[in-house]
Amino acid sequence: MAMDAVHGDLNIWWRFGVPVVVPIVRASFRVRVTGIHRVPLAGPAILAFDHISVLDGPWLAAEVAWRRRRVVRFLVAAEVFDVPVTGWILRSYRQIPIRRGRNDAGALDEAVATIRGGAVAAIAPEGAVNPRPGELQRIRSGIARIALPTRAPVIPVGVWGTHRRWSKSGRHWGPPLRPRLGLAFGEPIEPTGDVSNQEDVDAFLELVRQALERQLTEARILVRDPEPD
Repeated sequence: MAMDAVHGDLNIWWRFGVPVVVPIVRASFRVRVTGIHRVPLAGPAILAFDHISVLDGPWLAAEVAWRRRRVVRFLVAAEVFDVPVTGWILRSYRQIPIRRGRNDAGALDEAVATIRGGAVAAIAPEGAVNPRPGELQRIRSGIARIALPTRAPVIPVGVWGTHRRWSKSGRHWGPPLRPRLGLAFGEPIEPTGDVSNQEDVDAFLELVRQALERQLTEARILVRDPEPD
């Protein structure tokens, strides 16, 4: 695919930052990607990825921005936007503030509105970084509370390899010099159901779990690391 055929929605900050970050990713990891064509060139989508490292989000965003020219927006606590410099960076890179402390019905309003407006958002349905990569944690309801109202396609992404450099327990500097990093983008899930109906929410969360398990397996095979640690 010719890069000049992809226009995307990158603003000036993304256009400046991506060429800086991508070489860092490639210097740190041997990157293998499959299925990224499933990220739309325009219109809304939600990337749901397994969470094994603090590097997952930045590295995922860099690859999507580089290959598909799309801004990836993560959900960040609104109070972080008030921190000098950090808040400016988050606003410049068009991240989504989540206003915690409000009632459940309103906490994700801005995220829902942003996705309905055509954005690509990303969320780790497990919530926290997994201390046991390879075994998914509980899938939290936030993904359903965003996907069901917006009806945006949910693209499951298996991530494997980032934990070789920075896992839940901290940073790692040992060999190999450049671990393999696999990103496996799966078939989109079309959300159906009523977010106020717990049975619908539970059914959707199970679909997400099954899809993430498949993509996690695919990511491990992609980097020739199919066996549990």
